[in-house]
This record gives sequence, structure tokens and C-alpha cells, in this order.
Amino acid sequence: MRSYEEPCRGWGPCAPSPVLLLSLLMTAAPFGLLGEETRQVSLKVISDWLDPSQSLLHIRAVGTNSTLHYVWSSLGPPAVLLVATNTPNSTLSVNWSLLISSHPDGGLMVLPKESIQFSSALVFTRLFEFDSTNTSDTAAKPPGKSYPPYSLANFTWNNISDSLDPATLSATFRGHPSHDPTGAFANGSLAFRVQAFSRSGRPAQPPRLLHTADTCQLEVALVGASPQGNRSLFGLEVAALGQGPDCPSVQEQRSIDDEYTPAVFQLDQLLWGSLPSGFMQWRPVAFSQKQGSRESAMPCQASPLYPTLAYLPQSPIVRAFFGPQNFCAFNLTFGASTGPGYWDQHYLSWSMLLGVGTPPVDALSPLVLGIMAVALGAPALMLLAGGLFLLLAHRRHSEYQPIN
Repeated sequence: MRSYEEPCRGWGPCAPSPVLLLSLLMTAAPFGLLGEETRQVSLKVISDWLDPSQSLLHIRAVGTNSTLHYVWSSLGPPAVLLVATNTPNSTLSVNWSLLISSHPDGGLMVLPKESIQFSSALVFTRLFEFDSTNTSDTAAKPPGKSYPPYSLANFTWNNISDSLDPATLSATFRGHPSHDPTGAFANGSLAFRVQAFSRSGRPAQPPRLLHTADTCQLEVALVGASPQGNRSLFGLEVAALGQGPDCPSVQEQRSIDDEYTPAVFQLDQLLWGSLPSGFMQWRPVAFSQKQGSRESAMPCQASPLYPTLAYLPQSPIVRAFFGPQNFCAFNLTFGASTGPGYWDQHYLSWSMLLGVGTPPVDALSPLVLGIMAVALGAPALMLLAGGLFLLLAHRRHSEYQPIN
């Protein structure tokens, strides 16, 4: 155990209409934190002492009156458990003998149980690949010939302790298929980089999602794997724990400000129930180069949520905490048949935030506020100046006394 303390939907050069500009200006919410502004964050690797290769990453974020627990696991398919409590003293309890058994129910708990305000989970189940060579319709579902998907439950993952970085509050799960007959992952890997935050801010790399102390970030990166098609598109299946019989809801938010993610005016959110609740937040963009420039930006299409059936592989941590549950899944597809793609540098990355409470809201940047002040203020100034000119001209005319 180691511990350390449109109108634009999003693509191409486009701009919002004046009507949308005014409506978004009137409804734009100022940036504010409804949760804890700062937290004491610790990352801990919890390993099975009989088999150290089996381990969990526990992120514990302690605030004045609450604690957030993120438990990331590569046992089975990659998964994360999110638990929010109303006390700064809640703890995680792991029973390894139960957790790795065929019936893991009760093998993972957050104590005291009565302090839990919200809990949910995400499971990353499959990696898809499509050959879009002969696909001209970018909206086609699926976007090309489908190859057999990779089940992430059958991946072998690195020892998470080796990638733990206390300076950046991050760690990386890196894996490849346990059975790879085609050798597609001989020189490649699929990585899940997890990062926690003790306060609000933005990462240096696009899409520069606004994070708070109530969130953590996941970056998924496919690097160096050999595609099976000439112009392969990749996709990811994500399963979300439902709230009772209902699936979480997905919302789209539009913005007139693309300062932090150029040419992307949309933000997508998956929400569990009513507040206080949890959320998953991402921009519909992925990147085909590590530096994440506008030139390497690719569209990210999300399918509607659908109930999952028996094919969903079991995550031991989710089953241990919740017991048998209903899941809803959706697919993310990265790229299009034209434009940048994985084929450029055999690289693909996509990022999302996971958190509790109210999702972060972008404020309008000073640049956009200045442009709007000029665009909306200049006509008003012209009208005011014209009115003053007419008034003064009328007064001069009325004061003239003709000589008879």
C-alpha cells in the first residue's frame, strides 16, 4: 500500500447567430462553486497482500463537511466507483477475499454507510474499430465496416503503483489484450490516465475542461496499436449505473465561447438523477496528436443511452459495492471518414470529467465580453451620438432670430 498526500455543433469555422448570441449572454451563469472550493486530496494504491498485482486506486478528497471517494479498478473491465459522503471522516473498507471471489457482494464498503449522500459507477466495457474507407455518410451508424470489438475485461493492465505521481495527483492504467492473435497491440497500448484536483482550474492541454475540487479527470489514449483497416475509426462503450429503473439523462449545452477549445461550442453531460447527484462531462472532441491542436481535432459522436443485457462483463468493485444492478450504456465514436484520424500518427485521446454536485459552468471570457461590448455597444453609442447631434442642431435653429 502506497499513500501520498449551432448553431455550431462543434466543427469547422462557424459562429453563433446574433439571436443565439443575445440569448446565451442573458442566460450564461457566472462561474461559481456550489461544493467545496478546496479539498485535501490523497491517492492510495490498495493491493491484495496475497497477490500485489491486483490493486485498486483510491482517491480520497476531504473537504470541510464532506468526503469524495473515487475507486478506480482494472479488475475485470476498467471501472470507477464514485461515492460522496456528508462527513470528512468517512473511510473505504476492502475485503480482498470477498472482492476477488465469484460472489464479491459486500467486499467493498464506504463507512459509515449512513453518511453516503450519493453513489454511482461507470464501467468501460469495449473498444470498437470501424473501417471507414468506403463510408461517405459521416452520420452513418455504425460509421463503416465493423471489426470484432476488443473486450476490455480481457486486457492485461500494468501495476498502477508504478505510475502513481503525487506531484500531479495522477496515475495511469495501461493495458493490452491478454490474447492478441493479430499482433495489433504488439507495440501499442490503451491507457486510462486518472487525475484528481484539490482546487478549481484548467489543464494545459485541450480540451481544457474546467475542473473543481469536486471532480477528477479521465484521459483515454490509444497509442501505437495497429489498426485492422486503412482508415479505422475507434469507439468506446461506456456503461453507467442506472438510478432504479431509469437511465441517467444526457444534456447538451451550447456556448458562444470557444477560447479554451477552438471551434467547439458544445459541452455534453451525463447526469444521475436530481441534485445532489453525480455527473460525467465532456466536449465532443478527440485528438489525433498528443499536443491536441485544432488541426488534430476529431468529432466525438455519442449514441443515445440503451439498457444493457447479459453481455456486460461484471466489474468486481461495482458488484461488491452495489450488488446486482441495472446498467445503461452508450457508445462514443471518435473521428470521421474525412479529416484528421487515428491513421495520422496512430494516436487518439479523449478526456472527460467525473464529479458530484453541480457540473462546472464556463464563464464568458474577457475576450468574448470585449467583443460583445463592442458589437452591442457601438450601435447604442451611434444612436446616442445621433440623438445629441439632432437635439443640438434643433436648439441652434430655434435660437436664430431673423432680421425683418
